[in-house]
Amino acid sequence: MIRESQRFEPFTDEPISVIDEAGDWVAEFDLDLEPEQLQRFYRDMLRARIADDRFGRLQRQGRVSFVAPSAGHEAAQVGVAHAVQAGKDWLYPYYRDVGLCLAIGIPLVEIVGQNLATLADPARGRQMPYHAGSAKLNTFTMASPIASHIPPATGTAISQKIDGKGEVTICTFGDGATSEGDWHAGVNFAGAQGAPIVFVCENNGYAISVDLKRQTGSDTVHQKAHAYGMPGYYVDGMDVLAAYYVMKEVVARAREGVGPALVELVVYRYGGHSSADDDSRYRPREEVALWRGRDPLGRFRRFLEKRGLWDDAAEAAANAELEEEFTAAVKAAEEAGPIPLETMFEDVLAEMPERLRQQRDELLGRER
Repeated sequence: MIRESQRFEPFTDEPISVIDEAGDWVAEFDLDLEPEQLQRFYRDMLRARIADDRFGRLQRQGRVSFVAPSAGHEAAQVGVAHAVQAGKDWLYPYYRDVGLCLAIGIPLVEIVGQNLATLADPARGRQMPYHAGSAKLNTFTMASPIASHIPPATGTAISQKIDGKGEVTICTFGDGATSEGDWHAGVNFAGAQGAPIVFVCENNGYAISVDLKRQTGSDTVHQKAHAYGMPGYYVDGMDVLAAYYVMKEVVARAREGVGPALVELVVYRYGGHSSADDDSRYRPREEVALWRGRDPLGRFRRFLEKRGLWDDAAEAAANAELEEEFTAAVKAAEEAGPIPLETMFEDVLAEMPERLRQQRDELLGRER
């Protein structure tokens, strides 16, 4: 239940925040989260930052072929994760959402295994790196073709509306996705059908090297919701509690049958678009430094410290534990072993036809 005092106005001119840069609570309603939950928010953000750093190292070592850096997105992703019912709601993430996937409960060893393409990967190496998913947690496998997951997410939400079980779909994407036809088709259909879906734009200002001003004539992404008959929310995505409280409200509205919403979380990616990108060619270093000064982890840590919920000792202990967790996950994923070649012929058809049996046997050198 969302208290009336916690409801947010759509289509604001300035991004919604509840914590300022100094770590002070500035919302007009009282904080209602327990200390342990606040600490969990920060720990999940720290876990995402460490995973991002360690995956980058694995890529530079040649053990992973591709990564999509997510540092700077942690508050947005963790806020979203804590506002959904993992395993009940359906999630359609985009390829930068490692922190989101971790925070909803996808095991780290599965994400590492997916990147390394070992038997620790439930999908058995059938996706490119950094494209995790989870059948158990209703999390659709990430997709590289930009905005291609928007129409399927809308279809899922329409099915949920028909079933009437109170489930919600959450679909995340970057600002570049809003320039694609699939995005407009999916969002329009959701608005027309009153689907229980929340569209979440993690707007980091760049579609690879193309900044937002060269993508759209709109000043913001959230105002596009006007055209599709749904509310649009403009949120400071570097503020984890702003992301959480706004998402909590719109997810609850969707669950109650009110319809879809579009949430724009204003963030910044500190790294390049991917491990193959040289962002120095299109972003001034002064801009990156300015946004690093707004680090979502630093802001929330100041908030916790002012309430006596975090200190240097807690930071050191959490860092050590999370680094050890990642090291153990890499070890377990590697020890799971390589994926047998013959699995490429499995999982698609209930009964393997003779032509595939022949191809499999020829590939494996089996006598027939």
